[in-house]
Amino acid sequence: MSVTSPESGAAPQPHASKEQVAAAWDDPKLANVLYHDWEAGTYDDKWSISYDERCITYARDRFEAVAGEVATPYGRALELGSGTGFFLLNLMQAGVADRGTASDISPGMVSVALRNAEGLGLDVDGEVVDAETLPFADDTFDLVVGHAVLHHIPDLEQSLREVVRVLKPGGRFVFAGEPTAKGDRVARLLSRATWWATTRVTQLPPLREKWAQSPATLDESSRAAALEAVVDLHTFDPAELERMCLRAGAVDVATVCEEFTASWFGWPVRTFEVAVKPGALGWNWAVFAYRTWQRLNEVDNRLWRHVVPKEYFYNVSVTGFKPE
Repeated sequence: MSVTSPESGAAPQPHASKEQVAAAWDDPKLANVLYHDWEAGTYDDKWSISYDERCITYARDRFEAVAGEVATPYGRALELGSGTGFFLLNLMQAGVADRGTASDISPGMVSVALRNAEGLGLDVDGEVVDAETLPFADDTFDLVVGHAVLHHIPDLEQSLREVVRVLKPGGRFVFAGEPTAKGDRVARLLSRATWWATTRVTQLPPLREKWAQSPATLDESSRAAALEAVVDLHTFDPAELERMCLRAGAVDVATVCEEFTASWFGWPVRTFEVAVKPGALGWNWAVFAYRTWQRLNEVDNRLWRHVVPKEYFYNVSVTGFKPE
């Protein structure tokens, strides 16, 4: 396994300074590198990412929701914006692909993804890439996947053209976990309210010792949130996302939306978990949060998907093919 970069340069900064954050306001690609390098070492813990049956099932279900069941594994898969490898590695463990390439603009994230792949014994290499100019030959991959990546890419249509270019004829792409415009608006309002309430209530004397984050940690979280506001560039209307993929040269494009009431629960829960001291909540809380989200997502899929328009769900997934 190796990590190669299209550019040489200094090692990634583990934490972005206030000056770097300020500079990144006008450079979303720099912001993506700073933010994701910053998050790389703690990202799996922050988002409760694992490489066991829980997240294998989650990744497979997200893939199959838009692409259907996989009869035989794809040969070589590329993950765009792989982060720590959550989507690609769990899909490979689920039998969706035999070999993988983890790619991200963040060197820190690619390094963690490769370390995770090595620990799992998976056949994965890695590349530090700009998603708008992929350093791969035409017709290279059988499958391109991504999870929560499209909304970070400045020129998304150019990146989608690159995805189609590097796919083999008849190859497929699947991008999951992208925010809809209306769903994201609700999620952010709920998250901000939860952060405001939690950071104040936990500072009360009876709760401070067990629950409160230190002022230094809260300051770091605020700087990370400032960068997050820069790297989150897009929200999507499902129909327009389909049209964008068609303009990029894809065929048989389709979208599926998930998480209606599940997002109303999930985003405040994730914000609460980040706002309190690490280790304060324990395993029982994690089980409660995950099972409650599962139940609400099941209700969303069985009931609300047939009643509520797509654009009101939080997540949109999209799939399409390179023409034969």
